Amino acid sequence: MADEDGGRAPRYDGEDVSPTTDRETRGWYCIGLAAEVFAVCGVGSFAPVALEQLARETGVLRSDGVTPCIAPPTSEVSTRLLRLAIREASDDGGQCMIHPFGRETSTASFAMYTFSIAVLMQALVLISFSPMADYGTYRKRLLLAFAFTGSAASTAFIFVWPGIYLLGSVFVIIAVVCLGSSFVLLNSYLPLLAANHPSVSNDAQARSTSPRIDEFGRAVIVNTTSPALKLSTEISSKGVGLGYAAAVSVQILCILLLVSLKKANFTSESTPLRFVLLLVGLCWAGLTLPGALWLRNRPGPSLRISTPWKTRLPLAFQYIAFAWSSVWKTVKTAAKLRQTWVFLIAWFLLSDAIATVSGTAILFARTELHMSTIAIALLSITVTLSGIAGAFLWPHISRRFKLQTHSTIIACMIMLEIVPFYGMIGFLPFVKAWGVGGLQQAWEIYPLGFVFGFVMGRLSSYCRAFYGEIIPPGIEAAFYALYAITDKGSSAVGPAIVGAIVDRIGTIRPAFIFLAVLIALPIPLVYIVDVKKGHTDAVALSKLLGYKGGQPIAMEDYDVAGDDGLEAREGLLSARQEDA
Repeated sequence: MADEDGGRAPRYDGEDVSPTTDRETRGWYCIGLAAEVFAVCGVGSFAPVALEQLARETGVLRSDGVTPCIAPPTSEVSTRLLRLAIREASDDGGQCMIHPFGRETSTASFAMYTFSIAVLMQALVLISFSPMADYGTYRKRLLLAFAFTGSAASTAFIFVWPGIYLLGSVFVIIAVVCLGSSFVLLNSYLPLLAANHPSVSNDAQARSTSPRIDEFGRAVIVNTTSPALKLSTEISSKGVGLGYAAAVSVQILCILLLVSLKKANFTSESTPLRFVLLLVGLCWAGLTLPGALWLRNRPGPSLRISTPWKTRLPLAFQYIAFAWSSVWKTVKTAAKLRQTWVFLIAWFLLSDAIATVSGTAILFARTELHMSTIAIALLSITVTLSGIAGAFLWPHISRRFKLQTHSTIIACMIMLEIVPFYGMIGFLPFVKAWGVGGLQQAWEIYPLGFVFGFVMGRLSSYCRAFYGEIIPPGIEAAFYALYAITDKGSSAVGPAIVGAIVDRIGTIRPAFIFLAVLIALPIPLVYIVDVKKGHTDAVALSKLLGYKGGQPIAMEDYDVAGDDGLEAREGLLSARQEDA
């Protein structure tokens, strides 16, 4: 039913059904590419290097616990000591160590531990605050708050010096949490932009909406009607493309800045890195500003709680209780579907492997191959560009060899094994004698970076599409929320284990064995998943739970206030959707 202005009728009190304008869409793009800049240039390139360098400049060699890893610039023997540290870096006694909170930790594992904590905190925050992306008037305010807080944490790196390197770790944790939260809130806007766009049929929009996943694997709710689905996919695809383009452009600016600062001969190598993170943070904030001006608030429905004791809780705790309750209900439902939980375990392992390979490679390049910051930035660009190539070529490869989705996923995982296996051949005596092969030379990491990026170009999308075939119809968004939580939660495990390996053995190379095993573990799990049986079981369970005919599952404790019983929820933890 349309309103008097020609738009669709509000589905709940206070819903903003103003037509989506090109200006608002541009605002959505701006905030998205701003976050993507930090994801690629900050998290993916310079932040881990900056953390390791700050720690190194205050660390000592493990061999004697006294000799600085980096000699003071005024010392006459600084060059000799630096060469000694580099030469002994592969030996257990020559590892660079720090002592945060009294615990002996290598500088490489310090960065790994930081990102492990950051990802774990991100998962907890995402679960707890996600209903605020669905309900009330907090959507835009939270989006901007996370974006500007994250950018401030990145720019604040300029004030971190080696003596307070732990503060840099805190800033990274804050920025990573804000980054993930920004993406979730941004994605919650996507179905609203599509639903209110003038090109979408008002009549079709009013009759049929349900949660879906776009081709880039982002959990959103879009219309089952063709115009809205097409528009949502188009907006998402364009946003991803613009994000990659912005990230590569800023990465090039960072390289130019590093080259310029290198001529200034700073006494500390971490200083140029801090200026780069300042630039990245300013880009994040600057590109967010247009979105702050152009994006509408688009409030969600009010959250109404039917359980009396919960209504006495402060509002923030009501949202948190709702969030964790929704996740628990979904977990109990998923436990009834064998094919689904087997794949979730596989995704847990695979997601952890992907995150750990990426972080380990950067720190290996820095500490074992002694690559410059500029060289690492070029490696990041290589991965990004090969990812774009993979996104376009994998569908053609799948069609050419007639690969089913699960076969393509397995092929990607086997191809990903090239990275750790190539690093492992460096253990072979005859390869080590050559002085090349097994990641003994810096240039060898670039082909591996291309392989990693090419695989990642479509692997995540294929996994999400495969998962979508084995979840109950009608509660897709809730299951994709569980999928996202599995993704974020698992990524905290691998980096922590790699950090422990480095602390124990004294070098990163043995971590390749762990990575090879971690990548291999989900392969048989994906292979045994029967997608046909999984789909049949999911449909049967959906009907049993009350989704037959599109009717939603009953929620014991919560419902959504709306006009004429109409309910609508968009966001990460959405669990149901009712026809108008």
